[in-house]
Amino acid sequence: MGEQESESGGGGVDMVTEQAAAAAAKDALDPRLQGISDAIRVVPHFPKPGIMFNDITALLLRPGVFKDAVDMFVERYRGMAIAAVAGIEARGFMFGPAIALAIGAKFIPLRKPGKLPGEVIAEGYVLEYGTDCLEMHVGAIEPGERVVVVDDLVATGGTLSAAIRLIGEYMFVSPLANNIVQISFLKSSFIINTP
Repeated sequence: MGEQESESGGGGVDMVTEQAAAAAAKDALDPRLQGISDAIRVVPHFPKPGIMFNDITALLLRPGVFKDAVDMFVERYRGMAIAAVAGIEARGFMFGPAIALAIGAKFIPLRKPGKLPGEVIAEGYVLEYGTDCLEMHVGAIEPGERVVVVDDLVATGGTLSAAIRLIGEYMFVSPLANNIVQISFLKSSFIINTP
């Protein structure tokens, strides 16, 4: 799946996609991006040889930069009738709740297997260095709700694709996805519409 591709999915979704794309273009000119980019450290060969790990720890240790990153998401999605922010474990949990509260949406954790009590739905995926699975509580999203998926970066796209499938295929919603590292490197957000 090409994460940077935009697919059309319906009238209301197209309008939201256009709004998010316009906001992403505006973000590319935002002076806060330099501070965000500077706060992300690349660690070679972690967690295993050949992997270039983008560490957001320094961003979290700088309150002003952390606020800038959250504010950029909030500015992008405020007023777009977003019902939920889904955060991918674990770094999506650092940004997702703050974004959800600021735009008046609920927060939905997308967790690794066995971490959520009760009935869950699951979606497996392939990583750069193995395989994994995401789970979500059954009933966390109502049909037709608009969802933003938040994580820190896209490496192979496997985790994000699994989140999109988990939300979109099972719940019939149109998630919009954003990643902190993509914002910091002046790339537009990933806007993915599902049927």
